[in-house]
Amino acid sequence: MQPKERILDKASVLFHTQGYNSTGINQIIEEAKVAKASFYQHFKSKEDLGVAFLNQRHEYWFDQLESFTLDKKDTKLKILASFDFLIFMNQKENFRGCSFLNLLSEIPADNVKMLTVIQNHKSDLQKYFERGIDNELVATHVYLLFESCIIESQLFKSNQLIEQSKKIIQTLIL
Repeated sequence: MQPKERILDKASVLFHTQGYNSTGINQIIEEAKVAKASFYQHFKSKEDLGVAFLNQRHEYWFDQLESFTLDKKDTKLKILASFDFLIFMNQKENFRGCSFLNLLSEIPADNVKMLTVIQNHKSDLQKYFERGIDNELVATHVYLLFESCIIESQLFKSNQLIEQSKKIIQTLIL
């Protein structure tokens, strides 16, 4: 891996395991085995690294979601498969939760760069459901169920609410 990739890879692991605020640039540099000058060649600040991490996570997450639901042509089945995707990600990432919300809870309110990336991710997720559901109110309801499932499953280390939400969705989408 190139230095930039190693930095992003290491930052991803450390932001997840330690949190954004508890992870220092020097630790990332050391664990990524890059020179300090190399770090600053690619990222002007920890904030810029955070933005790059969130952008990379956005692409990865949506690519995984699209792949997971690709074979579902029926809207209802695609939406239900999206919730199965949450179960899959919880198993794969040990109930990591939402990287975007995890970082949101750690950044200052005036960190516009990172906040914008987080808001764009959530907007794209809401649009994902709006594309599949004709009724805007129902699409918003499904989006909010999806978001609450992410948080609750992380909090309780359980997929139970996701399974219950799938039953609710079957009554919402006819």
